[in-house]
Amino acid sequence: MQNNYNILIVEDEKSIRSIMKMVFESNNYNVLCAENGREAMMLITSHCPDIIILDLGLPDVDGVNIIKRVREWSITPIIVVSARDRERDKINALEIGADDYITKPFGTGELLARVKTALRHASASGLNESKASLEKYHTGDMTIDFKRRRVLIGENDVHLTQNEYKIVTLLAQNAGKIMTYDSIIKSVWGPYMDSDTQILRVNMANIRRKIEEDTANPKYIVTEIGVGYRMSE
Repeated sequence: MQNNYNILIVEDEKSIRSIMKMVFESNNYNVLCAENGREAMMLITSHCPDIIILDLGLPDVDGVNIIKRVREWSITPIIVVSARDRERDKINALEIGADDYITKPFGTGELLARVKTALRHASASGLNESKASLEKYHTGDMTIDFKRRRVLIGENDVHLTQNEYKIVTLLAQNAGKIMTYDSIIKSVWGPYMDSDTQILRVNMANIRRKIEEDTANPKYIVTEIGVGYRMSE
């Protein structure tokens, strides 16, 4: 049975990479592999994996730098699997954004358990549509059906573009929280998109025309002036 999770393995040792790939595929995960930091960043930005398994001792860059770069724009779970066993290394990796740390050599059963735990925590947070714990979100007359990718006002379908839908679902999955302009732009258009809020404002104006009765006094998506947007709870 195929699941919805894509795992990226970043490991330069071919034997270890092959073992992990075999273990994950036999447990119905979709697996991507990278043997250096450059390839890893290319796959992270192009495929947006659900979880990253990261070795720190890569041939072209320290894995710590990858954690820092990913954390500039993404909350994707990162599990470090490294031969570095000093407490200082573990603390540093966790403090800069790693979700877990496993020291080599490791048991495949432990690795699978850690991955399942990290994905479960990410699912509970409801910050990614593919892992969202709720199938539907309701506020006022608006319903968002994540499973069917539909937005309704009452019983009427709202026809949104792909990016408009991404913005609405991102805000809904963080309902009640202020999402900054920059965080929305990076989540919808990717990490290398310029932080120019104009494209976001144009999309938001279009969204409001489609979902709000009074665009001057919106009840679903509220503007936090100078900061970002917030979806009503």
